[in-house]
Amino acid sequence: MSERTRTYTWSEPVVFDAAGDASGLAYLEAMVAGRIPQPPIGATLGFRLVEVAAGYAVFEGEPSEHVLNPLGTVHGGVALTLVDSATGCAVLTMLPPGVGYTTLETKANFVRPILPETGMLRCAARTLHVGRKTATADARVEDADGRLYAHGTSTLLVLGSAPESAP
Repeated sequence: MSERTRTYTWSEPVVFDAAGDASGLAYLEAMVAGRIPQPPIGATLGFRLVEVAAGYAVFEGEPSEHVLNPLGTVHGGVALTLVDSATGCAVLTMLPPGVGYTTLETKANFVRPILPETGMLRCAARTLHVGRKTATADARVEDADGRLYAHGTSTLLVLGSAPESAP
C-alpha cells in the first residue's frame, strides 16, 4: 500500500453580490471567460463551469482516485455536487441584479457507477421554473460519449424579489 499526495491551488473567491449591479448571467459569464475565478469547490473535486446561457449551465470534470468510496467507485457525492452546482447556476442565470438563491433540495438518481477511468464528465442543467420565491431545474451527468451516469433535480429558494418568469 502506497500513500498518495494531492496538491492543488485556487484563487481567492469572488462571491456573487446579490445586492450588486450584475445579473446572475453576467456574473457567471465573467467566470466562464476567466475574468473572475471559479469557486474553490471545483478545485477540490476537479470540475469547472464551462458554459452558461439564460436558463442553462454546464460543468465539466474528470474524476480521479481521490474521490473514490470504499468500493472503488467515485463517491455519489461528486455526481450530486455536479447536479447541485449546475442546477443552481442555471437558475442564477435567470435572476436579475439584487436576487440570489439557496438550495432547498437536490435529488439525484445514479444509473451506473463512475470510475476514475470513466474520463471527462459533463453535467448540463436547465431551468424548469423560476418564480418569485422558488425555482426548479434538472440536470444530466454524462460522459464524453453521451452515456448517462446520473440525473437529478433541484428546488431553490429565490432570495430577493425576482419577477415571475418561465424559461
